[in-house]
Amino acid sequence: MDIRSKYLKNVKRVVVKIGSSTLTHSSGFLNLSRIEKLVRQISDLHNQGIEIVLVSSGAIAAGIGKLGLKNKPATIPEKQAAAAIGQGILLHMYEKMFSEYGKIAAQILITREDVSNRTRFLNARNTFFSLFEKGVITIVNENDAIVVDEIKFGDNDTLSAIVASLVEADLLILLSDIEGLYDSDPRTNPQAKLIHEVERITEEVERSAGGAGTSLGTGGMATKISAAKIATSAGVSMVIVNGANEGIINDVVNLERVGTFFVPDESPMHLRKHWLTFNTDIKGKLVVDNGAYKALVNEHKSLLPSGIVSVEGFFNHGQIVSIITSDGVEIGRGITNYDSSEIEQIKSLKTDEIEGILGYKNYDEIVHCNNMAIF
Repeated sequence: MDIRSKYLKNVKRVVVKIGSSTLTHSSGFLNLSRIEKLVRQISDLHNQGIEIVLVSSGAIAAGIGKLGLKNKPATIPEKQAAAAIGQGILLHMYEKMFSEYGKIAAQILITREDVSNRTRFLNARNTFFSLFEKGVITIVNENDAIVVDEIKFGDNDTLSAIVASLVEADLLILLSDIEGLYDSDPRTNPQAKLIHEVERITEEVERSAGGAGTSLGTGGMATKISAAKIATSAGVSMVIVNGANEGIINDVVNLERVGTFFVPDESPMHLRKHWLTFNTDIKGKLVVDNGAYKALVNEHKSLLPSGIVSVEGFFNHGQIVSIITSDGVEIGRGITNYDSSEIEQIKSLKTDEIEGILGYKNYDEIVHCNNMAIF
C-alpha cells in the first residue's frame, strides 16, 4: 500500500494552514481569486463530511494593503495596528465567501498563553469540538493585535500544528509558496530535488530546511519542520504543498503524490504529555543527577527530591519546569508539586525527610511521572 493511502484514505478531520504568501499578491493586497478557489475546495471537502479548521495568516498583510503601505511595518506597534485593521477585513472576506457555499464560519484568536495554561487549553479544545458538532468551519489566527511575542517570534506553521494536535486532527495541510521540502535550497540550487515523503525527521532533514520566509510572511521552511515535529508526534499526518497550484487541496485528499508528506508517529504522545512538551511556558529548571536521569529516562519513574542537584528560577507549585542534566541537556518537562524555595530546602534529601525540613509533606514526588513528559 502507498504510504499516503495508509494514513490519508479515511481522513475525517483536517487543519488547513494558509500563509501570507499564498493569500496575497506581491503588492501586499489580498489575492481574492486564489482565496476564492481555496475556499471552494475547503467547502467541497466539508461537503464530504470532513471537519475543517482553517488557520489563516494574512491579518497584517490585509492591514498593510488597506493602509496602502509599501513595506511591512518594522515596529511592533505598527504591526499591531495593521493586524487590528486587517483581521476584520480577513474575517469579513471569509464569511462572505464561505456563505456563498452555505457554510458557517467562526473565528478563534489564540495566543501562546491560551495553550500554555492547561485550563484555557482544555476550554479551547471544548470550543472547537462544539463547533465541529454544529458543522462550523473555524478560522484561527494568532491574536497579533495585542500579543507582542506572537508577532515577534510566532508563526502560523507552529500555531497550526498546535491546533492540529489540540483537536486531534488526522491531517495538517500547510499551503506555502514552495512545492515542498527540497534536499537543498531550490532558489540557489537548480538541481535541488523535492523530497516526497519524510518518514522520520532526522538532522539531515532539518539541515535541508532554510531560514526566513517572504517579506509578507514570518515562517520559512525551518518553521515548517518544527511544525512537522509537533504534528507527527501527536499522530497527525502533515503535508507541505504549494498553495498557488490549482486544486491543490483536492489533490492532497485524493492521494496525489504532491508536495512533501510527513508520516505520523506510530506511537503518538498522549495529549497531556504532548501539551507539556510543546505548548507550555517554562517557569524554571530542575537539575538532576545521573541516578535520577536513568530512573526518569529508562524506568519512567517520578522525580524525587533525592535526585535533584540544584534549582534554577523562581516558580510556584503547579507550574511547568524543565528537567535538565548537569550538562544542561533538557530531558523532559513536568508539573511541579512544590515551589522553588521548598525544593531548594529539600533537594538531595529522601522523601521521609521532607516533613522534618518543611514541617509538612504534601507529596513524596517533586514531579509525578503522570505529570511529566520525557523526551
